[in-house]
Amino acid sequence: MIASFDVDAQRTFTPLCPNELPVSGGDEIAAELNAQAALADFRIASKDAHSATAKWVVDAPEKMLQPLDYADADLTWVRHAEPGTEGFELIPGLPAPAEYDFLVYKGVEAAMHPYGACYHDLANRISTGVIEWLQQKEVNTVIVGGLALDFCVKTTALQLAEAGFRVYLNLAACRAISEEGAQQACNEMQAAGIILTQDAAVLSAMLG
Repeated sequence: MIASFDVDAQRTFTPLCPNELPVSGGDEIAAELNAQAALADFRIASKDAHSATAKWVVDAPEKMLQPLDYADADLTWVRHAEPGTEGFELIPGLPAPAEYDFLVYKGVEAAMHPYGACYHDLANRISTGVIEWLQQKEVNTVIVGGLALDFCVKTTALQLAEAGFRVYLNLAACRAISEEGAQQACNEMQAAGIILTQDAAVLSAMLG
């Protein structure tokens, strides 16, 4: 069984929300996410769901990415992906949340800012349930895409690989915060055995 995973493909990470965490081209990946989902038996997604009063929130972009001494929030970020705001919503062209087979909300706790969708904490201790759900559905292969490649997508893919799934990363279905971060993420994922593919068409041929 194959699952397709839309990781944090939300408007908060696109130019549609320029005052949050806009990633260049983040609003252009829906077609590739839909194409990879067409190759899968199940479609799952994750969404950041952050509090406006989260302990890691700062009031200006220049204050971001500063280290924090919290167990489950390692860096500062501006407010983003708050439920009820435009940034919380999925990017245009994706299914409604209720149409997914499994949906993860992460980062709800004010003192927690996880990147991966498989655990609520940075130590990979408190499961979101998605790994267990995939195992129960007898999924052995997961195709991953979403936002942003160098943070939440990378971490989710690594968590899935660590859990024993065969993981494919669809590069055309991702965008990164920085080119340097993207390259480092790709190196880390390849070292963990994750298979990087150019797009869903190539992936289709690989999957046969």
